[in-house]
Amino acid sequence: MRIVIAEDLLLLREGMVRLLTDTGHTVVAAVDTAPDLIAAVTEHRPDLSIVDVRLPPGFRDEGLRAALELRAADPDTRVLIVSQYVERAYAAELLADGRGGVGYLLKDRVTALDDFLDTADRVAAGGTAMDPEVVRQLFNRSSRDHGIEGLTAREREVLGLMAQGLSNSAICGALFLAPVSVEKHITNIFGKLDLPPADDTNRRVRAVLTYLNQ
Repeated sequence: MRIVIAEDLLLLREGMVRLLTDTGHTVVAAVDTAPDLIAAVTEHRPDLSIVDVRLPPGFRDEGLRAALELRAADPDTRVLIVSQYVERAYAAELLADGRGGVGYLLKDRVTALDDFLDTADRVAAGGTAMDPEVVRQLFNRSSRDHGIEGLTAREREVLGLMAQGLSNSAICGALFLAPVSVEKHITNIFGKLDLPPADDTNRRVRAVLTYLNQ
């Protein structure tokens, strides 16, 4: 996999370069500003960009804005956002176009090698992946009327795992359910959230976006 990294902290940036290189990936550029990120992605067309939310010069949300700009120019751009904090609005904004190929990961998760690499692979393949801590905090928030309150406890569990980016087979393993049961729960989720038949990947993204917006 060819990867661009945008991270202003030198030690973390170099650490990710080393980690990804040692696991067989190619880091085609490692930059520390939003303008350099846009230039690097435009030049190299990587399989994945790993981007810090806050980059120079303002250290607010320059990385996120650059990622959204790149995806607007090329919908196939795959972006894994990394952040120090849970920023629900950022996660929702990434998913807003409904196309997938995006992820949101807390920086602490980068040191969990298997989780980090699995998330990178899922996003590069066009899936979505939300940090488990983002999902956990969403569960602890009170719901507004977006259809979420109509889901059963099990359907909420399934949707939470969908938000993390798990496939149907991975959800089966996590919840010890048969494939037909998981498929039934997902069908019920789509129905209760009023998501009519369409591309399944798109519907999964839209379901997760509804979940994030609760």
